[in-house]
Amino acid sequence: MPESRVAHVAAEVERLCRVLGPGALLPGERELAETCAVSRSTVRLALADLTSRRVVERRHGAGTYARRTAPAHPLDAVSFRADMERRGLRPATRVLWSDELPADEELAAELGIGPDEPVVRIARLRLADDEPMAREVLHVPASVAPGLCGADLADGASWYEVLELRYGRRVADGTQTAEPVLATGEDAALLGVPAGSPAWRFVRTSRDECGATVERVDALVRADRYLVELPITRPRGRHR
Repeated sequence: MPESRVAHVAAEVERLCRVLGPGALLPGERELAETCAVSRSTVRLALADLTSRRVVERRHGAGTYARRTAPAHPLDAVSFRADMERRGLRPATRVLWSDELPADEELAAELGIGPDEPVVRIARLRLADDEPMAREVLHVPASVAPGLCGADLADGASWYEVLELRYGRRVADGTQTAEPVLATGEDAALLGVPAGSPAWRFVRTSRDECGATVERVDALVRADRYLVELPITRPRGRHR
């Protein structure tokens, strides 16, 4: 099959992506084949190439879409809502479940509390422009936020606003690790990606203005929709 035909279809789809804009639904294989006067197998090859180059996104049973860009931003101590808004995306949240459990030794150490002290857990699905962005599990010492439950964070409520307005604590800083992983099982289904898709696992602990740890967040984030910008500096001293 002449490569020029595949390239012709790819060029036409890239043009449509620019015209229609990020996130737009693109014409189906049959329509593209008729428009470009090629076979559907040629269209499939072109779409496979564009998918590998991250120009388009193919969703099983839903069609092909112009891929949204994922602007990079530094990791700051801001809420998900603020983070998405500064990326030009519309945030939303769905509470998946919530419970309370005694802290094991590892969790207690991370939260700065004693073993077996109660911890509230709230699992949330984070969305941006109505598409899944992240699955988060929030851990909060019950002593930090007495009476907190999943319903308190429903309907888009901000945890950081609840923490500040109801409990008088404001997040000041924290520590976060970032690990590349693969989304599998239920997590992949929640994020709307095929099993085995690349993802980021962020684990964050945050402190209030008095230095007390107020949260631990374990998040699985779609790698195709979230870019991170990390500042670098050259250490002073001898050059080698």
